[in-house]
Amino acid sequence: MPAIEENAVYTPKESQKLLKISSSTMTRMIKKGLIRAAKVGKQYRIMGKELLRVLSPELEDKVGKAYNKARHWVHKDIDG
Repeated sequence: MPAIEENAVYTPKESQKLLKISSSTMTRMIKKGLIRAAKVGKQYRIMGKELLRVLSPELEDKVGKAYNKARHWVHKDIDG
């Protein structure tokens, strides 16, 4: 598997293979803003440094905290 180059530009399909995620997960991450992508014409392009950012432990921690906060909020409303 080739290394992710910080200044390289990747397609969503290339990014998906590098991150080892499904195409639906890739699409969801782009649409929710978890992966920043530039739209060029009708296609998305993703910088290598963005893929490296996604793999960083700080982001994983941030996503986990947001998920737990949302989960707690939902349970609080349901349990009343």
